Amino acid sequence: MTLKKLTKNFLPFLTLLLLTTGCNSQTSDVKSNLNVEAELVVEGIRIGWGIAFLPNGEMLVTEKSGVLYRINNGEIIAEITDGIPSDLDVNGQGGFLDVKPHPDYEENGWIYFSYSSSAGEGSGSNTKIIRAKLDGNSLTSIEEIYKGEPNSNRGQHYGSRVVFDENGHLFFSIGDRGNRSVNPQDLNRDGGKIYRLNADGTIPSDNPFVGKEGLDAMYSYGHRNPQGMAVHPESGLVWAHEHGPRGGDEVNIIEPAKNYGWPVISYGINYDGTEFAEDTARDGMEQPVTYWDPSIAPSGMAFITSDKYPGWKGDLLVGSLKFAYIAHLDLEGDEIVNEQKLVEGTGRIRAIEQGPDGYIYFSAEGDGIYRLMPSNN
Repeated sequence: MTLKKLTKNFLPFLTLLLLTTGCNSQTSDVKSNLNVEAELVVEGIRIGWGIAFLPNGEMLVTEKSGVLYRINNGEIIAEITDGIPSDLDVNGQGGFLDVKPHPDYEENGWIYFSYSSSAGEGSGSNTKIIRAKLDGNSLTSIEEIYKGEPNSNRGQHYGSRVVFDENGHLFFSIGDRGNRSVNPQDLNRDGGKIYRLNADGTIPSDNPFVGKEGLDAMYSYGHRNPQGMAVHPESGLVWAHEHGPRGGDEVNIIEPAKNYGWPVISYGINYDGTEFAEDTARDGMEQPVTYWDPSIAPSGMAFITSDKYPGWKGDLLVGSLKFAYIAHLDLEGDEIVNEQKLVEGTGRIRAIEQGPDGYIYFSAEGDGIYRLMPSNN
């Protein structure tokens, strides 16, 4: 497995050292001599797509099939189905997806969700963003924030990560919905985009396409299927990763009005081994910070901002669906200088989130929710 790092002028390409370990329980980092292990804290959640924490310390986990779990001190205290939207369409990669409380949740009580919705134009479904309030063990006061159009019967590439930036703007992703030939490069079509809205769903006046060609809600385009987003703790910029096809998974720094190139440029190839991209670089199209070849199928993403992991503060964690490990990316500024595999051998890593206690929590499909714990062993 190799992670590719691009120099500032993008050439030549450098292959970074990838450190591996042979067991699930423990991994050692040569930079800080830190050992970590995966501690299972919640069992019984099959596909925990999104993880979020409320100010009181409760954990919320969305289950792809359409359940919202409330968890307190490692115990499931409620399996919420009351108020789950009736237009939820569970199919292929679609279902009940991400969850994110408003930054001012204690004042307004809003929680934001993404899911595959059958509402709207055409058969099938597309990504929808809503906000709702938690009243006991029911979702209430549901409001639609955004709905991707048109629907599609293709069951892949819903994107669906949701984050808030430091100014309270809501960012979310919608994948190309399996229609790479049209959606990602068409400024007037949903799909293959990252969006920015105000928290109430209105359009920020300084969005890059307001008053120009393109969707007013659109922030960047030319994406394939972004399933990881996080806000850099120092720069405040949104970072995102996305699936490539066979190779070409990318980590990008998301900037307004930028074109990230899919499918015109890519470091990947078709699943059958044939080539499709016109090039790997082109003027007017952004290069990734890093890419993986072969693909690791990235999902979930978090910056470490606590002191629980000595030497790792400011580093980036990315989950691998394909190989069931967490990639620890050692950052120096915006440069990735090393990669290390953590906690190999769990289920497919779907979501990663830092908890209010400073520890990293992640979901592993078929297992449940784990906590990443430093170890002296």
